[in-house]
Parts: sequence; C-alpha cells; structure tokens
Amino acid sequence: MIKKTVQNVEEALTGIKDGMTLMLGGFGLCGIPENSISELVKKNVKGITCISNNAGVDDFGLGLLLQGKQIKKMISSYVGENDEFERQMLSGELDVELTPQGTLAEKCRAAQAGFPAFFTPAGYGTEVAEGKETREFNGKMYVLEEAFKADFAIVKAWKGDTAGNLIFKGTARNFNPCMCGAAKITIAEVEELVPAGELDPNQVHVPGIFVQRIFQGKDYEKRIEQRTVRSRN
Repeated sequence: MIKKTVQNVEEALTGIKDGMTLMLGGFGLCGIPENSISELVKKNVKGITCISNNAGVDDFGLGLLLQGKQIKKMISSYVGENDEFERQMLSGELDVELTPQGTLAEKCRAAQAGFPAFFTPAGYGTEVAEGKETREFNGKMYVLEEAFKADFAIVKAWKGDTAGNLIFKGTARNFNPCMCGAAKITIAEVEELVPAGELDPNQVHVPGIFVQRIFQGKDYEKRIEQRTVRSRN
C-alpha cells in the first residue's frame, strides 16, 4: 500500500538547505503552511528563494522568515501588508520579482504539467516583459514566460490521506493545488490525516501522485489578515 506519511514537520522538511527555491501555498494568511514556516524559522535556512502569492505580514506567515533575513529573493504578486518586506526591498537587502497573479499561478501549473514555458498577454508593453521573448498570435502580442523551477513545494490542506490525496477547504483552495507536483518534492501539511480509502474520490482536489510527503499539523492560528466587521447599532 502506498504510504507517504512522515511523523512530524521536522521529518517532512528533511533535505531543505540554504540557497534552495521553495514554493509556499496560501493567499494572504489563508491556507498557508503554518507549521512548515515555523520549522523553517527554527532550521534557520538562509539565502532561500520563496515563490508565494504574497509575503505574509510582519509577525506571521513568511514575514517570520523575513524577520530573520532568511529570504534572499521573493517571487510574488502582492506584498502590500508587510512593512519589513518593504524596508528590505527599498534598502536593496531583498531581491524582489513581482509577477502578475495569473502568470504566477500559470507558472506553477506549467511546472506541474511538465511544460517548460507558455505565452501570455499579461505584462506585454510593461516592465514585466523586459528581456523576454514576445510574439504575435492572431493580431495580439504575447510574452513568453518560463515555468517555475523549485526544489520543494510546501502546501497546506484541510484533509489528506496516507496516500497523499488532498482536500482543500474554502478559500484555502488558492495557490496550494497548482503548487502540488510543481517542484522536485511536494510536502503537504494537513489538519486531518486519515487512512487511504477514507476520502470520497469525487471530493479529492489533488491526487496523491503529486505529493511525496504528508503529515498532520497542529495548533493552527488561521489568522485573518484584514478583519472588517459591521458596527453594532
């Protein structure tokens, strides 16, 4: 029987070293691999390149790695909620590659599917297209974007089984699914881990073939990045 479970986050992150490129799922603070990020802080890996939609906030998510200056380069689409990120970027301490959000997702999906590159109209005529091949198709200009090349993809799911099949919940189904299988090794942390065969196949979002390691996480904070509530009358 296929079994991809590891005992804990320490075992799951075995092999991650200084200078590697890591994909990390999540959108804002939703669906981020909290346990794995905390372990990366403890491991104190340095000089890493992070591919993620955003950089968390100052005291949570990838912001924790920025505090320790563990990130050398950040590839993301939105970074507006992190003051330390802004400081490091403006001071030249952090290399930043801003990517249109749809392009970021497609660069993940291309890597997942085994495509080396693809053409997209996003960014044509802007700084995004500088130094890249452009081509006209049916009267419209497109930019050639290369798929990501990452050592590890680290994702967070609601539920998974010992064979690596994953189910995501609500908005956490954002960049997590397209990062699975988009790196040499995919690590999934889940809120609930069940034996293989217990998940309804029709509810599985990512099949286990895209996952190499899976473990059950704990103590999730699930912070809300910007909480807006209606005032009481």
